[in-house]
Amino acid sequence: MKTQPAPGTCSQVLQSRLRPGRYPTVDEALSPRRNRLLAMCSEEDYARLLPDVEFVRLTRGDNVFRVGEPQTHLYFITAGIVIRLYEAEEGDSTGFAVTGCEGEAGDVSFLTGKPLLTQTLVVESGHAYRLKVDVVNSEVVRGSSLAVALLRHIQTTITQMTLDIACARHHAIEQQLCRWFLDCLDRTPRHEFTMTQELLSHILGVRRESVTAAAGHLKLAGVIDYYRGRLVLRDRAGLEARVCGCYEVARQALSMGHINDPVGHAARQGLASR
Repeated sequence: MKTQPAPGTCSQVLQSRLRPGRYPTVDEALSPRRNRLLAMCSEEDYARLLPDVEFVRLTRGDNVFRVGEPQTHLYFITAGIVIRLYEAEEGDSTGFAVTGCEGEAGDVSFLTGKPLLTQTLVVESGHAYRLKVDVVNSEVVRGSSLAVALLRHIQTTITQMTLDIACARHHAIEQQLCRWFLDCLDRTPRHEFTMTQELLSHILGVRRESVTAAAGHLKLAGVIDYYRGRLVLRDRAGLEARVCGCYEVARQALSMGHINDPVGHAARQGLASR
């Protein structure tokens, strides 16, 4: 795996656009407000946080967090996708909690300071803004709008993790694969992304041959094209027809957590216009 993403200060990103005495503005593509948790902050809270945020590029294959490390920051994603991975002592692994710009790459351990039990892996390149844990904890003590947004996100993540467990135990591999594809597609404005069969086998906790067979069925059905780890969506309705009910439950939970901008809304609009 690659190293952690390298940060650059937000002030460097904003420097050429700041005006003395004016509230800082940025291009929409780079704005911290692209993250839905930061977008839910009040103007007062956002202005207080802005000097402390650091711009970070996320590259596919990077580890944002590793097992056993203390969590020093929370990463508020503005583009890209991360997942959490848990690896057992025997070497078996499983993935959970797909996260994009609706949330943050972190763990509730920021409240306790205890070492992380899982790793957080970038599966789709993008960028994020990170805040030091001390700053976030201060916001929690304040009971600020960021703290409220984080609590909503934690509740949604717990729901997603619960569904991940139930889905892995009760649903066919092809249904699980459809859900993971849709979860990722909902978090990117494009209709394609890269995810190797080896990584998918680690995420689902199954043999690579099982992933190959399930992806092959979807390709033969004309739902996707999948070649050398590159997935291209061909028929979203067909993919949704094959997915288990866990996908819709998770999507509704995300929508309730982010009432003003349900996850995947922009992505679905983009696909509809193609």
